[in-house]
Amino acid sequence: MVQTISRWLLPDAENTGNPVKMWWDRLSPRPGGKRLFSAAVGRMAPYTGSVGAQIIELAPGRSQVVLQDRPALRNHIRCVHAIALCNLAELAGNIAVVYAMPDDTRFIVAGLSIDYIKKARGTITATCEVDLPDVWSRQEIPVTVQMRDPDGDVVATASLRTLVGPKKRA
Repeated sequence: MVQTISRWLLPDAENTGNPVKMWWDRLSPRPGGKRLFSAAVGRMAPYTGSVGAQIIELAPGRSQVVLQDRPALRNHIRCVHAIALCNLAELAGNIAVVYAMPDDTRFIVAGLSIDYIKKARGTITATCEVDLPDVWSRQEIPVTVQMRDPDGDVVATASLRTLVGPKKRA
């Protein structure tokens, strides 16, 4: 089932419609739907999927993604590895943008910077709230993601420079 959904989620960049929005809207209200959707996104983007994050909230310009702390994600000082946090930030930012995108647009991350505030231990929750443009002409939009530990303390803040614009026409 995950493989079937991931094949339909974003089979190619020139698809019409917004399959991310369609599948989230269909699956998220159902039992296990958010987990299934998250797994499908992870299959579509295997490196992103390697951290096993789960998307728990998604709306135009807003997302919340949870990363469970586990040994495979830890560094030598037993906290969540810096690159796992980058991966989490990119997922949270990208999914908030792509959910809101009109059918005839595309995006790519042009840059990412991250500030590590404190050691990341326990379940990390990434939250993205981004002001999206009214017009999706070729432009760069700033996307900010905050990551918090179970106590609610900010462990990292990431800034993505995201280029959006119309899809190329054949």
